[in-house]
Amino acid sequence: PAPGTATDTTPRVPAQSPRRPIPQPLLPTDLFADLLLAVLSGRRPVHSMLRHTRGRAYDELAWLAERGPLRTRGARPVVRDIGWFEPRAGAIEAFARIGAGDRLRAMAFRLELGQDLRWRCTAVELGGPRPPHAEAD
Repeated sequence: PAPGTATDTTPRVPAQSPRRPIPQPLLPTDLFADLLLAVLSGRRPVHSMLRHTRGRAYDELAWLAERGPLRTRGARPVVRDIGWFEPRAGAIEAFARIGAGDRLRAMAFRLELGQDLRWRCTAVELGGPRPPHAEAD
């Protein structure tokens, strides 16, 4: 019988298309590390983080960004590595190694899941001096 005719019993294997990697959803740690780096390197304004922060985190971020700790004239800073710990459900304490050329900095941040199921940054620190805090009344 001719190929493709009703009496053709040759098994057919469907043509396989090249496999594409399944895109993995971004973890909140990855997303926030990139957002914080963009602000601290001067690529995004601090106010772009208003809806992504809660508590003193926005003030800490503004204090850090004002000093431009990750602004460089040479290599653009990038997130090289991220680690995290979940101290309780709905809270993540993370660190990121930020590289720019041969320089390496550390950034730590805390994320908390709100009742609206959105993650928000509640603390941010960068290696070096911490912002001054007002005394509690």
